[in-house]
Amino acid sequence: MNKPRVYIDGQEGTTGLRIRELLAARDDLDVMLIPVEHRKDDEVRRQYLNDADLAILCLPDEAAAAAIGMVTPSAGTRIIDTSTVRRVSEDWVYGVPELSAQQRQAIRVADRVANCGCYPVGFLLAVRPLIEAGLLADDVALTINAVSGYSGGGRRMIEDYQSLPPGTEGDGARPLCLYGLDGAHKHMAEMCAFSGTSTPPLFVPSVDHTFCGMLTSTPIPATLWKGNVDADAIWDVLRDRYTEEPFVRVVAPGDNAEHLRDGRYLDLSECNFTNRLDLFVFGDPQVGFVLVGRQDNLGKGASGNAVQCLNLMIGAEETTGLTDGLDG
Repeated sequence: MNKPRVYIDGQEGTTGLRIRELLAARDDLDVMLIPVEHRKDDEVRRQYLNDADLAILCLPDEAAAAAIGMVTPSAGTRIIDTSTVRRVSEDWVYGVPELSAQQRQAIRVADRVANCGCYPVGFLLAVRPLIEAGLLADDVALTINAVSGYSGGGRRMIEDYQSLPPGTEGDGARPLCLYGLDGAHKHMAEMCAFSGTSTPPLFVPSVDHTFCGMLTSTPIPATLWKGNVDADAIWDVLRDRYTEEPFVRVVAPGDNAEHLRDGRYLDLSECNFTNRLDLFVFGDPQVGFVLVGRQDNLGKGASGNAVQCLNLMIGAEETTGLTDGLDG
């Protein structure tokens, strides 16, 4: 039986490199790597795109659109696009298997899958089940505070952070900074489309001086919850929703302290180099609760999630080549 042929268009970029690493040991795939000298040759790329059974596009929006245009209908090439604009397109399936009971099967049979953005995952998977369960109104106005490692900004940001002079670690390193303060962050569209609330959230992203890792926190005041809701009630909904999911760990409120460094600090790096998403519930009924998602922005937020979708699309075990980082 022939192995599925997988081509990564953009194999030298941050997302593409991580996908290559995740696929490197796979013997169930034929990973098609274009020679470096031809990776910007459109005619050679066109051949690779049309010879592949499945192409993963790790390209900016316009370049991804151009690559999609190179694929002839008769080739039958299926596509996972990791760029932004097609995530809310009706012609593409949104690539988060855990989003709903139907999403995994939709990805399995799709010819066009739009891989998720990194920031939305921890927000969507925390909030959507609570709205569906009636704990939050379907027009609730939410705020998202998030911090990512600098790899989320792509090659330019990586070079910016890694080009700092020697000896600038610690206090001398580039500080945590906010961005996207005009409210026009590219992930807003999918947050609005798939969260379950009709009110656009107020999103405040930030970048830290660490290569990868991500925390997404959604503070929800007591006045926004419907009925008498405590942390265990929130946890019950999330636990029931994700109990069979291989890459989502819902931490019981009573276990929160075990995950806090020095009993106080929730580090953003504990899911790094895994495809795991941790979900936490902090707070109390009088003030409100903070929902927190923790992941690797290049893992469940990008490359790892793309490989998870790839596995579904080719009929492989969904967890093949991926780890939740909890074994052993």
